[in-house]
Amino acid sequence: MLVLFETSAGYAVFKLLDEKKLQETSNLYADFESPEKAAKVLKLVSFEKFDDTTQALAAVTATVEGKISKPLKKLLKRLVSSDIQEKLLVADSALGKAIKEKFSFECTANSSVQDLMRVIRSQADSLLQIDEKELAAMRIGLAHSLSRYKLKFSPDKVDTMIVQAIALLDDLDKEINNYIMRCKEWYGWHFPELAKIVQDNVAFCKIVLRIGYRTAAAELDLSDILPTDVETQVKEAAEISMGTEISEEDITNIRHLCTQVIEISDYRAQLFEYLKNRMMAVAPNLTVLVGELVGARLIAHAGSLVNLAKHPSSTIQILGAEKALFRAMKTKHDTPKYGLIYHASLVGQTSAKLKGKVSRMLAAKSSLAVRVDALGEDTDASMGIEQRADLEKKFSLLEQNATKRISGTGKMQAKFDKYQKNSERGQFNQDQSSTLPHKRQSDFGGRGGANKRFRSDNMNKSFVV
Repeated sequence: MLVLFETSAGYAVFKLLDEKKLQETSNLYADFESPEKAAKVLKLVSFEKFDDTTQALAAVTATVEGKISKPLKKLLKRLVSSDIQEKLLVADSALGKAIKEKFSFECTANSSVQDLMRVIRSQADSLLQIDEKELAAMRIGLAHSLSRYKLKFSPDKVDTMIVQAIALLDDLDKEINNYIMRCKEWYGWHFPELAKIVQDNVAFCKIVLRIGYRTAAAELDLSDILPTDVETQVKEAAEISMGTEISEEDITNIRHLCTQVIEISDYRAQLFEYLKNRMMAVAPNLTVLVGELVGARLIAHAGSLVNLAKHPSSTIQILGAEKALFRAMKTKHDTPKYGLIYHASLVGQTSAKLKGKVSRMLAAKSSLAVRVDALGEDTDASMGIEQRADLEKKFSLLEQNATKRISGTGKMQAKFDKYQKNSERGQFNQDQSSTLPHKRQSDFGGRGGANKRFRSDNMNKSFVV
């Protein structure tokens, strides 16, 4: 029984001297505690060493894909020429199948073979008669080469940067909001009117850095930060402010906080520009359809651009609304119509009644755009621009309540004739509305007795001559 062993140095074929060892793998490690014991179990038949790292990488890549590499083919041909008709133990079942089809070897790959490979690896240097340091260096070099091959690193198509950038952008927004809230409350004790006059956060921090105490506002020029009318309001409010007095140490700490807010805001703007550039490089068609932020959040939520391309349009439509979806399925209510795609500009421009329909149409086009970006070779956004123009035209027709013909050219509006019902208008008869049987009332009162008597008297008089 032969054993095919794969190492970073080359391919080796051992002969298993005692086949019973393969049936009792629980105590197999005891036979490989030392090189002397291992030599009593295995005998080296042939060894095909790699010439360089490139050949080793090609061989390992072929082995991973279940194919026979050139060094392995050379080794197996040598075994076939020597008329060795024995069973071959291999670690990979796919590789064993390929060897059986090519060289008619009876190959075996099971859990017992895996245990045998594990103990052979522990004594590989002594069995192959290779220096341990040399084998370790070959192993590290091959591992690095294989990792680079699997990654296929391309700086223009790395969506990991987008995932990290959008996560950092959200964190910066939270930090800026917390800092500016603390800054306004802190400085509000001294100048509470400033927060109501100046709504912009960065402008507020710049004014606090410039004026410090509110009494110095009238003497300073704030025209480079604020418009003229707002500057006048700030100076007038500073003169009649109802705030309390604070110390120089308080102003110093408030200014440090304002400096942090301005620096984080500047970095946030820089990060947003970086995110826009990365999105246009990685997913240009998706960016044109839904925007940079929504596209980046969709990619981050899916995990990668390739994972997002595997999702159908129905999943992209509700991506980000998983809690609402599962809650609706559990309570048997209506499922959500949109998730993260709700924040796209095309959805935001439509009315509330059409947002669900618009989200569905946009998700369908977005799924196609993502697949083009992830799997296509084109790097331009021509497909996304065409789809966006088509969607905008359809959305405008929906807003105008226009209906297009399904058949024909589709360029004419459907014409509907106004329905008119020709019917005579009658009056309601209350006597005929009841379905209960009843007797007719007499004109003289009662139930018709007087009428009977009157008719009988007339009849009697008619026979008198």
